[in-house]
Amino acid sequence: MPLVMIDTIRGQYDESELRTMMDAVQEAVVEAFGVPDTDRYQILTQHEPFELVALDTGLGIERSERLVIVRLASKLRTEDAKVELYRLLARYLGGRVGVAGNDLVVSITENGDADWSFGRGVAQFVTGELG
Repeated sequence: MPLVMIDTIRGQYDESELRTMMDAVQEAVVEAFGVPDTDRYQILTQHEPFELVALDTGLGIERSERLVIVRLASKLRTEDAKVELYRLLARYLGGRVGVAGNDLVVSITENGDADWSFGRGVAQFVTGELG
């Protein structure tokens, strides 16, 4: 946990780059949020170019076809942890896969303990199986 969704445009990254991308995102999450490395829940989706749009929000950011959007559903995190995650994602994805800073968009949606079940129809954070 958290649940990480990575969206890219089909054909912009090869299979090796996509695996490296997923590994880099996991490393950043573990480092920034202090979760165990085995808490890995990721979904990678590749879209046709017309299916993924991310304009610049008035910041003058020009994006390329190598756009990567990282979305996380997570328990509450501190502002410092989130800022650190953004920094690490840019560093790791830039250095390992060549994702330009302008091509990285990150969004975090927070939720509570009762919003998670990891299997068996049980809310493990609520029951105390997970802390």
